[in-house]
Amino acid sequence: MGKKADGKVLAQNKKASHDYFIEDTYEAGMVLTGTEIKSLRNGRANIGDAFATIRNGEIHIHNMHISPFEQGNRSNPDDPTRTRKLLMHKVQINKLLGLSKQDGYSIVPLKIYVRNGYAKLLIGLGKGKKQYDKRDSAAKKDAQRDIQRALREKQKIAR
Repeated sequence: MGKKADGKVLAQNKKASHDYFIEDTYEAGMVLTGTEIKSLRNGRANIGDAFATIRNGEIHIHNMHISPFEQGNRSNPDDPTRTRKLLMHKVQINKLLGLSKQDGYSIVPLKIYVRNGYAKLLIGLGKGKKQYDKRDSAAKKDAQRDIQRALREKQKIAR
């Protein structure tokens, strides 16, 4: 039986690229209980306010909201924002720990997706943006959008 690589994005943190310079990304598995995976597959997750911490050589995600499954039974978790353990190699965790100890760095969840039937969380090492950096990023994005619009208009006229 072959592996199925969906790669379907279930939840995304769009605020992360606005608030942080993402310098490096890592893929982590998640320890889920009961019917959480069914809620995830239905797109009932939110990682907008989530953050990750490293304690005792283990990495945990906090404030990630997974709504209880409607048709769930007693194995439904009580707290939808409970702290969940992430699964990563010890070498990766130690590297992240060293880098996140530097001033201004945070471990930020970027998106949740399914790969080979398992729920994965893409986390990034982000350095916080200052207000003027955010304005600069927005200005660059607007300029790029204007350039693309002008090119499309030029192509329409050429036809």
